[in-house]
Amino acid sequence: MIPAVRRLLGQPSARRFALLLLLLAGFGVLLLVVPRPDPRALPDLADTLGGYAPAVAVLTGALLLVALVPRTFVTLASGAIFGALEGAAYALGAALLAAALGFAVGRVLGREFVAERVRGRLARLDGWFARQSVLGVITVRLLPISGYGLISYGYGTTGARVLPFLVGSVIASAPTAFGYAAVGAAVTSPGEVNWLAVAPASLGLIASAVLVHRWWRAERQRRLDITDPHL
Repeated sequence: MIPAVRRLLGQPSARRFALLLLLLAGFGVLLLVVPRPDPRALPDLADTLGGYAPAVAVLTGALLLVALVPRTFVTLASGAIFGALEGAAYALGAALLAAALGFAVGRVLGREFVAERVRGRLARLDGWFARQSVLGVITVRLLPISGYGLISYGYGTTGARVLPFLVGSVIASAPTAFGYAAVGAAVTSPGEVNWLAVAPASLGLIASAVLVHRWWRAERQRRLDITDPHL
């Protein structure tokens, strides 16, 4: 078995893929050992950073997401620091940047290895990712199958197109961004939260449900056309 592993690691694509797996494993270990800060202490950070606070928040949030920190925590923290609406906006900015970074790393380190080895059903699955529209990405993002960062890395290893992936990622993140940011704001300033800020979350949920339903109908019609092309 060891000689086979050595031969495999002799291939550049396999070494890059192994690096990707080690990177993800390292992030997983860090999540277990690094303590999380108290959300009530976060607003002081914004005062310290001054005008640089929004840019730092987006960049830091993106780095946390690619390090596999749950998006719920990042959004709560953003709401605690900046308030409901601004916090949601910065959390969405972080989600967009994190999706791009995770996708790029997955594409560089894992795509060639996966493309060389997918066969049969896996090849059909890879083709499905390559054909995905924005609606398909939204559907995958809304499924409770994995964390935000891990899905970004996984998409990079497939033949998915980057633009639909990024647009779908942001749209899928919007419904919970406003709600969690409002909750984070309520933790630090319960008397100052305007709960109308949560309204976009309900609108986002409705929009997401409509988009998923339309995607499901389109997929059903496509399958019917394949089954009976004369319909």
